[in-house]
Amino acid sequence: MQLTKIGHSCVRLHAKGITIVIDPGAFNPADVLDGADAVLVTHEHFDHVVPDQLRAALADNPELQVWTNPALAAQFADLGGRVLAVTHGDTFEIGGTGGVPVHVYGEKHATIHRDIPLVDNVGFLVGGEVFHPGDALTVPDAPVPTLLTPAAAPWLKVAEAADYVREVAPRRAILIHDAVLSDAGREVHTRLLTGLTEGPERDVVTATPGEPLTLG
Repeated sequence: MQLTKIGHSCVRLHAKGITIVIDPGAFNPADVLDGADAVLVTHEHFDHVVPDQLRAALADNPELQVWTNPALAAQFADLGGRVLAVTHGDTFEIGGTGGVPVHVYGEKHATIHRDIPLVDNVGFLVGGEVFHPGDALTVPDAPVPTLLTPAAAPWLKVAEAADYVREVAPRRAILIHDAVLSDAGREVHTRLLTGLTEGPERDVVTATPGEPLTLG
């Protein structure tokens, strides 16, 4: 599997000839969905999906399919089942039988503040290799070789992020969800998370946007 970080929480995965884009939000280039065969969206916040942009991509590519949580899928009910609702415990294959398997974990967004209602949030374990939790600290009940780890967010402390990596225990942690940081802040968070979680059996990776990484 090949992984390319696009920006913030968005990554592009390529496996078995299939290109998957996860969380193509507003902090990404306008062409982020070009060439995608499938799109996975964890939740409805603007930094994870732009509905008009997703609709345009679906109109341009009749073969494109989207998987997301039920609340967001309901916003696309007019598209005849091309935006599919999934919930915790569901499994499906992108590309049909023999394609890329996906397991769904999680139900709700992490708490930002008690006065802000929680929205639906699902995480995706793709190909048994990469887990994208969205905006939550969901721990799958399966091994996670590569954890896409939120580095900074209004709902997150560095201590929580470090403990999350330790609990999931991946071989590799790739830092995402970092657009809220300045360059200096990104260095600070990266240094702290690396120091707290890296070890002989785990690497902490800061992926350069646009540069592919080969996993597995």
